[in-house]
Amino acid sequence: MTEQSFLSRCERLLEAIEDALDAAGVDADSMRSGHLLEIEFDDGAKIVVNGQAPLQEIWLADRSGGFHFRELDGRWCDTRSGEQLKEVLSRCVSAHCDAPVTLEIG
Repeated sequence: MTEQSFLSRCERLLEAIEDALDAAGVDADSMRSGHLLEIEFDDGAKIVVNGQAPLQEIWLADRSGGFHFRELDGRWCDTRSGEQLKEVLSRCVSAHCDAPVTLEIG
């Protein structure tokens, strides 16, 4: 995949995450800067999702840890566990909201 193709996919993914947060009614502020999305919660905690074009990966940083995702058959999968981005992000958001949240991404 070319870098431009990756960046286009990254852009669509970050938009889908923002839409999923809104659709789930998550009480958090999101801020975008290029291919970086910060999700900030009322307690000051943040989740950061950003594209790493040279590696063609999406990175997610949360107080629970850091995760790297690569696209595999149209899904963003963790390079260590194989878990999908939407599952990891849902779990992280749920922890910050103290309630179960299921994000429908892509």
